Amino acid sequence: MIVLPQHKMDALLVRHEQVESELATGLTPDVYVRLSREFAELSPVVEAIKAYRSTEEEIAELAALIDDSATDSEMRKLADVERHQLQARKEQLAQQIRLALLPKDAMDDHNAILEIRAGTGGDEAALFAGDLFRMYERYAAKQGWKTEILSISEGTKGGFKEIVAEVRGRGVFAKLKFESGVHRVQRVPDTEASGRIHTSTATVAVLPEVEDVDIHINEADLKIDTMRAGGAGGQHVNKTESAIRITHIPSGIVVAVQEERSQHKNRAKAMTMLRAKLYDQERSKRAAERAAERRGQVGSGDRSERIRTYNFPQGRLTDHRINLTLYKLPQVMEGEALDEIIDALVTEHQAELLAAEGAA
Repeated sequence: MIVLPQHKMDALLVRHEQVESELATGLTPDVYVRLSREFAELSPVVEAIKAYRSTEEEIAELAALIDDSATDSEMRKLADVERHQLQARKEQLAQQIRLALLPKDAMDDHNAILEIRAGTGGDEAALFAGDLFRMYERYAAKQGWKTEILSISEGTKGGFKEIVAEVRGRGVFAKLKFESGVHRVQRVPDTEASGRIHTSTATVAVLPEVEDVDIHINEADLKIDTMRAGGAGGQHVNKTESAIRITHIPSGIVVAVQEERSQHKNRAKAMTMLRAKLYDQERSKRAAERAAERRGQVGSGDRSERIRTYNFPQGRLTDHRINLTLYKLPQVMEGEALDEIIDALVTEHQAELLAAEGAA
């Protein structure tokens, strides 16, 4: 039987009411954005707490009815069946609340910047990077998310040397953050005449998209260059300096966008990428400081960690962090069975948090 901290639940109910009241007052845009986000995060757990307490009251009423000598046997049986059903419902709600009370990643509800880069393996690595991008694009579409390419560098025989995209939707980062790391593929390339299996890699980085509210950038720290966009595009590309490259001088981070014809739109997209990279840099620094204390690797976001192997001859996918193997590789690459892996990673991460909470 799960025992819930009543004081924490009371505090959440009080805070939910406070935020709701504050949102009805005149607020600055920054404060309104922050409180709206907090209200959206609090609402599901507050609904679960109210349902849990309502269920507790119903169980108590049924218990009183069963214990009452004036209640006939038929009514007592019906009440007992209903009480058992409500007990099961109460346990479900308790588990839901328990998970909701775990420490949250502040960025879970944010959109994400998805970066995929070909690693070792030459042309085959670029083709694999292209396959990974299509997998995530299909998965995103099934979730009702929108994917927009920010930057692209195509491989000589197809695929991508590098591709950067923005994925927008509800809970994007919460789902995709476990995808950061080195993905390895084992398969026979189309160009391989002898049928020999090659091993190639691609690196995936998932960064939370942050706003001015989350991270402040001093304009004086930026070096902004405009240039003519490369690639196809006809006369427009040759005449207009629409491509933007922004260098953040203190960190040395450089971002470039040339996907839009409008310089203004490219600049906005470049700033979105820069904010994500700066936030991720700070996040990585904090994660490194905590790494010595943490046993679990799930969700560490270490770009150099080999997290998954895609074995095409055997139709097998293995996630090395949780020792999960699925013989559903075609469905995973179509974005259909990727949920099974992501859900398992989320569950493992929650189990680690619960274990850490118990130890504390």
